[in-house]
Amino acid sequence: MKNRQDILAALEYIDPVPLDYQEWLNIGMGLKESGCSADDWDAWSRRDGQRYHPNECARKWSGFRGSDTPITGATIIQMAVDRGWRSTTRKTDGAEHEIGWEDIIEACESDGRIIDKNWIEEREVSEPDEWNPAEQLICYLKALFHENDKVGYVTRSFKKEDGGYGPTKGFFDRTAGELIQQLRKCGDDLGAVLGDYDSNAGAWIRFNPLDGIGIKNENVTDFRYALVESDTLPIGQQNAILHELELPIAALVHSGSKSLHAVVRIDADSYEEYRKRVDYLYQVCEKNGLALDKQNRNPSRLSRMPGVMRNGRKQFLVDTNIGKASWDEWHEWIEGVNDDLPDPEALAAVWDNLPALATPLIEGVLRQGHKMLLAGPSKAGKSFSLIELCICIAEGREWLGFLCTRGRVMYVNLELDRASCLHRFRDVYEALKIVPEHLNNIDIWNLRGKSVPMDKLAPKLIRRAAKKNYIAVVIDPIYKVITGDENSADQMAHFCNQFDKVCTELGTAVIYCHHHSKGEQGGKRSMDRASGSGVFARDPDALIDLMELEISDDLRKQIENKAVCAVCMDVLAQAGKASEASQDDACSQRAMLDICEKNLPKQAYLPCVEAAKQAAAVRTAWRLEGTLREFPRFSARNMWFDFPVHRLDESGVLADIKAEKASPSWQKKGKKDKEPSRDRRQERLDALETAFEACDMEGKSEVSVKELIEYSGKTKNTVRNWIDEHPDFEREGGVVRRKAGGQK
Repeated sequence: MKNRQDILAALEYIDPVPLDYQEWLNIGMGLKESGCSADDWDAWSRRDGQRYHPNECARKWSGFRGSDTPITGATIIQMAVDRGWRSTTRKTDGAEHEIGWEDIIEACESDGRIIDKNWIEEREVSEPDEWNPAEQLICYLKALFHENDKVGYVTRSFKKEDGGYGPTKGFFDRTAGELIQQLRKCGDDLGAVLGDYDSNAGAWIRFNPLDGIGIKNENVTDFRYALVESDTLPIGQQNAILHELELPIAALVHSGSKSLHAVVRIDADSYEEYRKRVDYLYQVCEKNGLALDKQNRNPSRLSRMPGVMRNGRKQFLVDTNIGKASWDEWHEWIEGVNDDLPDPEALAAVWDNLPALATPLIEGVLRQGHKMLLAGPSKAGKSFSLIELCICIAEGREWLGFLCTRGRVMYVNLELDRASCLHRFRDVYEALKIVPEHLNNIDIWNLRGKSVPMDKLAPKLIRRAAKKNYIAVVIDPIYKVITGDENSADQMAHFCNQFDKVCTELGTAVIYCHHHSKGEQGGKRSMDRASGSGVFARDPDALIDLMELEISDDLRKQIENKAVCAVCMDVLAQAGKASEASQDDACSQRAMLDICEKNLPKQAYLPCVEAAKQAAAVRTAWRLEGTLREFPRFSARNMWFDFPVHRLDESGVLADIKAEKASPSWQKKGKKDKEPSRDRRQERLDALETAFEACDMEGKSEVSVKELIEYSGKTKNTVRNWIDEHPDFEREGGVVRRKAGGQK
């Protein structure tokens, strides 16, 4: 059941004046079902001064005894939403949660609510002092039509069963120029030009030009205007709302009855665009208090003709060219008014009461609710590092020497199959020698083969993570969800904004990884190494960058020697022979192997020694650097990637090693000048590989050219040139395949 305060808040957005009797009763039944009182219904009903009767609500209330299908508060909520109300909660699967990015409340891009009709002052509409029927119609025709446009109009009517009058098919074979010329000579006798009309019924005119053949939508030659008409409010209030909304009104006509007819500029290029724009226009009007006649949507619709009499009252032109000059200008204004951006605040107002900073998630690196990018080349173990981070957050441990706040974390796995991902978590736990005391703090969302672009993934992620109280969401890797050209700043800015949505909506940190660009990285700053647009490096609050260190042959021998000595000592200790090795022996691979050979059978130590040598041979060295927005920059940290985990270098042997082969600046310039074409070619090859991998979600090594075009944001010819240039790909028709033997 909805909270009573929510129901009453929604009720404020519903005007009782335009409601029919059944809708009014439904409001009462919904209030009672929601736990509200008859006084609540009575207080709201008083807003309809003409139909309100004291004590009527109380009498009806006692008769509401419920039914098998009762009217509930949901009816009131929906009626309020239809009129512009936005609740702070939505209901999903029976449970309320904060509105997410995927929740649909209306079709408008923005809320569209500009004014509150309950507070707007009426804008008086007065009949013209001098009655010149021909001039009225001439001004109308000039405001809406070109000289050669054919105009549809109706002067003949018939009486309907309800006592009202309806229009006949009318005429549609004369141009606006011909009509204006004849009206100027008619001496205000419109019947002489248009045919006599019944003064009880009035006359009608179509506001869009026709082809002279018929009066249906398909006969409209230009989708210029739409009709806005509402008869539920006083004329003065209608006029005020139309002006306050700045509608691009070409002509405003008093109908001679209870409504104003606003002919609004739509300027659509097609019927499809016309429908979309009219839908948008009607939603904005209704959210601002104008309950419109939906039948007026059609572009061939009739409106009231100015310059004629209707049941003793004038149909007259109130004004022309009101509001914004065009549809585009008005649409931009509406969206600007409803941009949902916060208002500027005075620093002096908060100077003595500053808000608390977000709690650190990774001490000295990242705060909760912020974003972090981990960048590095291939084979840097980025995924393993992120898994290490997830475990350290879940258990409240140190990650590469940085203490993590303990809490719940979601790992979004886009690359590994489910079994491999789960085994990796266990392997990393065991390698780190961490007891899994808080496994409930880790959730894994396996999306290999099911991932979607980030702008589609973000709302789905938000919906699933709502109320899970995650303090971190880790997305690995992002190339699987990138859309567009990663070298385009504006496209990548839009992409990165999706992380902001997740952070803002969930109050969680978002951590993700990205690869380095191709080529040597040693001479670059850490924030210039990530592939693609500089947006990647400048957008996150913390950029953690991994650079590989080149290990010399001598250092590699030292690593092997240390590893073999450690294994031999462990084997000797397990056999109770550790005393056979001195401290000097424990530092020599040759000495330790000799001692093992003398005291142990070969099968007891040789397999362990070979495994240690293999591990030492594949061990890689890395330097971790950071570019931080919220904290001082930390000193570079050196570490080993000892599969499957990273370990800080406690010995200090990596401190003096340069990253990769960083060339002197004078060499770099010469090299860049010498081989620019090769660099650009490599970028094209890399772009195709990245796009192909991202589109080949099911691992079939086959995608369509169309998918590559949509992913990369490039033209068809550009993508085809990429494919033809790449030695490992081929295309046949609209299908792209990796060649047999092509590298993956």
